[in-house]
This record gives sequence, C-alpha cells and structure tokens, in this order.
Amino acid sequence: MAARWPLAALAAACSALPAAAHEVRPAYLRLDAQPEAVDAVERYAVVWKTPLTGGRRLSLLPVFPPSCSQAATAVDTVTADALVQHFELACRDGLRSGEVAVAGLAITITDVVLHIAFADGTRAHTVLTPEHPSLALGAGGNASAAGYFRLGVAHLVFGIDHILFVLSLLYFLHRLAPLAKAVTAFTAAHSVTLGLSALDVVRLPQAPVEAIIALSIVFLAVEKLRGGPDTITTRHTWVVAFAFGLLHGFGFAGALADIGLPKENLLLALLLFNLGVEVGQLGVVLAGLAVAWTVGRSGVPVPKWLVLAPLWASGSLAAYWFVSRTAAVVG
Repeated sequence: MAARWPLAALAAACSALPAAAHEVRPAYLRLDAQPEAVDAVERYAVVWKTPLTGGRRLSLLPVFPPSCSQAATAVDTVTADALVQHFELACRDGLRSGEVAVAGLAITITDVVLHIAFADGTRAHTVLTPEHPSLALGAGGNASAAGYFRLGVAHLVFGIDHILFVLSLLYFLHRLAPLAKAVTAFTAAHSVTLGLSALDVVRLPQAPVEAIIALSIVFLAVEKLRGGPDTITTRHTWVVAFAFGLLHGFGFAGALADIGLPKENLLLALLLFNLGVEVGQLGVVLAGLAVAWTVGRSGVPVPKWLVLAPLWASGSLAAYWFVSRTAAVVG
C-alpha cells in the first residue's frame, strides 16, 4: 500500500492546480501578405491570438519592424480560451529586414507559433519561445525540431486532465509488465487519433471531447474507489487505457489545431509534437514510479484513507470539469 501512496500524492498535487486550466496553450501570430502593394508599401493581414488564463489575457504584444505600422483598427473576438485580434499591417519596403518579436514572452512559460506568408510567395514558420522571442527577417524560419517537440511536452505537462488520467491509471498497475502494456496501449491509441485528426481524416468537436476526457478520470476514480478485484479496469486495464487513449488523442489534436501545422513539413511537425507528448507522459510515469519506489523502500506506513484521498479529490475535480464543460456545450 505504501508504494501506491506517492502516486496518489502526485495526483493530489495536480488536483490543487487551477480547476479552470486545461493547459497552457501557445499564442499564435500569423501575417499574410495581401495581393497588391501600393507605392512599395506591402500590406499584411494579421491574426494575433493570445491565450486567456483564468479569464485574463497574457501580457504579450507582437512587435514589428519600425517600417511597419498598423493600418486598420483591430477587431477583437473572445473565445473560450483566447482573445483573437484581426488587423492590417502596412510595411514600407515590405518585410525584408529587422525582426518580428513578442514583447513579454521572456517572462512567461508559453510559446508563440509564428507564420509569415511574404509577398514574394516565400514562407516562414517557427516557434518563438521565452528563450528566443524573436525571428530575424530574411533568416528563413522553418520550425525547429525543438519547437514542436517542446510544444508536445508542454501540452502533456500542463494538460492537467491528461496527467490526472495517467496517474489515476497507475493505481491499477503494480507490476512492470502490466504497466508497460497499459502505457503502450494508451500511447498507440492517442497517436492514432491525433494523427487522423491532425491530417483531417477524422475530426470531432473539441468541447464535447474535453467533457468526456474529464469523465474518463471520473470513471477511473469510481472504479478504484469501488474496491474489489472485479472491476472492468482491474481486469482489463490495457483495454480501458486503449479506449480512453483514442479519446485523449482527439484532445491532443485540438491543441495541435490551435497551434497550426506547417504545410511544408506537416508530417515532421506532427511526429515531433507526438514525440513531445510521449516524452512528457513518460516523465510523469517515471516520476511517479521513482517516488513510489523511494517511499516504498522507507517502510513508512500510510493509512488507506490517505492513499485514496487524492482519488476522491481527482474524481471530484474531474466531475466539476465534466459538468462545467458539458454546460458550455449545451448552453
């Protein structure tokens, strides 16, 4: 019993995070050259999408070269998790020098996906990070491996509901072989649906998917709290992991749709994002196992109610998510 306590502690720590946060989504900046330039002034249609955290916008601001100025009043649209601004940028002599940057990015933990379609038909696509918050114009800018890989890791690490599902699943696994089988099943399943959705083969509405993802955590909590060896998850853990993994893949795909994929390197970007998700997931599992092994070796007795308390917390939090997300769908 002591070996299972640290996993419960990790789940409780995740449960303590803000209930409204699904994950830290990246910001998005897109510049598309308009067909005609007048007097050497190129015009760009700009889309600037800033994540909302707890209903508040992140303090981020796009910065363009001095030769560029905003040519039209921004039109703001508020979605469930972001503020989206549309405006036009007028650039004397085009976008050929200087840099595009995001002020305030260096003091955040988010990233910015940047797309630029230049007037000459060339494109730049990259991921700006707190460490590298700008793109030097004329330097290309194909998305680096670290960019999409990093986004995949961040989506898993900051995707609280995904973490709670994985940690809740570990309550049913006490030997290495079943653990490897269940984790492999979950990985294979969400990789399939992530790929199919990202490639537009299959697409599900994101809001209902997120509601059912919350319900998957409730399902695991109830299964374990019922006790006894004859629950569906106890008898067929890898099957349950695979079935819900298909659903979680659509959740990952929703985040990837917000980020956008470069058409030139679509499959590579998809692969890198998925590998990032897997590394984040593996990190969660290994952290849980490492702490479990350490405390298990200490021989410290842990009361059963304390072991199960985080499951109650996780299940209750997920039930709240399910109700609130379902209300948002039907409302």
